[in-house]
Amino acid sequence: MNSPEDSNFPVCDLRSALEFLKQIPGEYIETSEPVDPHAELSGVYRYVGAHGTVMRPTQLGPAMVFNKVKGYDDVRVAIGVLASRKRVAALMNTTQEKVAFMFKDAVATPIAPVVVSAEKALCQEVVHRAIDPDFDILKILPAPTNTEHDAGPYFTMGLVYAEDPENGQHDVTIHRLCVQGKDEISIFLQPGGRHIDVFRKKAEAAGKALQVSISMGVDPAIYIGTCYEAPTTPLGYDELGVAGSIRQKAVELVQCLTINGRGIANAEIVIEGEVLPEMRVEEDQHTHTGYAMPEFPGYNGVANPSLPIIKVKAITHRRSPILQTCIGPSEEHCSMEGITTESSILTMVERAMPGFVKNVHNPAPGNGKYLSIIQVKKLQPVDEGRQRQAALLAFAAFSELKHIILVDEDVDIFDLSDVMWAMTTRYQGDVSTIFIPGVRCHPLDPSSDPAFSHSIRDHGIACKTIFDCTVPFALKGKFQRSEFMEVDVSRFIPGFPKHQ
Repeated sequence: MNSPEDSNFPVCDLRSALEFLKQIPGEYIETSEPVDPHAELSGVYRYVGAHGTVMRPTQLGPAMVFNKVKGYDDVRVAIGVLASRKRVAALMNTTQEKVAFMFKDAVATPIAPVVVSAEKALCQEVVHRAIDPDFDILKILPAPTNTEHDAGPYFTMGLVYAEDPENGQHDVTIHRLCVQGKDEISIFLQPGGRHIDVFRKKAEAAGKALQVSISMGVDPAIYIGTCYEAPTTPLGYDELGVAGSIRQKAVELVQCLTINGRGIANAEIVIEGEVLPEMRVEEDQHTHTGYAMPEFPGYNGVANPSLPIIKVKAITHRRSPILQTCIGPSEEHCSMEGITTESSILTMVERAMPGFVKNVHNPAPGNGKYLSIIQVKKLQPVDEGRQRQAALLAFAAFSELKHIILVDEDVDIFDLSDVMWAMTTRYQGDVSTIFIPGVRCHPLDPSSDPAFSHSIRDHGIACKTIFDCTVPFALKGKFQRSEFMEVDVSRFIPGFPKHQ
């Protein structure tokens, strides 16, 4: 592949990403069969390519575009664009083993976004203003439901961009957005988890609305980059700079038309609005199912009884827009959250113990957030024990991590069968397991609840665990894998791919 700095790399927005994927066998599929956005669309992709923690049967498959959505003449829907680590790496112009390192470097060398004129903003080719009497979000955009039990139609790939009302600092993150009315969307802000909520609270304390834009259908590098969290990207760090570094070109923003805010200029769709102060709604007020939508652990999220409301002022979009969506528990979530967490762990551990950790993988069964596999290389006797120190550093920095599996350099961390082999032959439960009970974890883990165990004091508190599947340094000579002759298989099977 070319280097990430190659200015000729063709991906710069969603449309160029899809055109790029069309050129790679097995990475893209489209259909012109009419599809209902209510449950059916996600039901189809569950089988085609969702994978992740989605209910079986499912598979790792191509990105998919639905060309005909029932009730909408001129809107297509793309799903699963990032639902494969291999596909994400291709879209970043690298390999799946190196993609976390690429983002690690990009965080350290951000290129700040720039503002362009409205004439250059493709996202404003078509404008719908909420003051128009016929304005209705769901008449313009086919927000899908993942299942028939969802609280309502959701925008699952909406990048919420806002400014700190006190100092003008920016932040952009993905949030759970449920359409509640013709010009209202509820927003779920995880307590203590996102900077947008800090901005909202400041505005609300002053009795003011927080002005926000919601950009959908953008360059995949933007989606990955915006999934970083503190301490890697502290308050005041604009995550759009990560995508700028990946592409070696600043992300372009445009001034919104109805609010004092900015949207991503080449987004397929931008929703403009404001989070109203002191106004709350039940997330499932129209369905009363008790559920929100399927979340990344693989279970239906519980509907929140009190969420802030975004009052929509306008929707702008490109001509014949493509709405980008995802299935909540799919591989797509793991790609976005997992790669950024891997990158952050690599950065932190490298500072503390240079060269010791060789790579990190947050695989799909761990939802991208709950499980990390850390590959280390012990070179001398004093390295024994440092593997557990690396795990402790990761836990200290990322509260949402629940389990860490430590393996040696000869284990392929991207092959879970190989990881399980290490756990089978290099692990003894009574001496290789380290429990850290009573630690704050992620609130969406259903097992982190007093009802599950008397040892859990409150919801969201759990036991973090280290599974040390590394060979003690003194025994490394007894744990050498069987070596085979290096041969050119293409002599025997013409066209057989060479080992990389």
